[in-house]
Amino acid sequence: MQTKLTLRLDDRLISGAKEYAKGAGKSLSQIVAEYFTALLSPAPKPFAATPGVSALRGILKDRDVGGERDYRDYLEKKHS
Repeated sequence: MQTKLTLRLDDRLISGAKEYAKGAGKSLSQIVAEYFTALLSPAPKPFAATPGVSALRGILKDRDVGGERDYRDYLEKKHS
């Protein structure tokens, strides 16, 4: 069942929201419904690394692996 909802908003905000909805090819009601749905949805679970990725974590700690300067030198050489 759908129920009508009245919102009191600034005219410029409404105008901008209507333009956004038009650009997205949706109605303003669809945009608001999608936003409310996102608000009420449970937060996504944190990323869980696979065992292989977890094993690599920290492997380069305290090692000199070059840096931005080495990468710039590589790009200059590659594109020269």
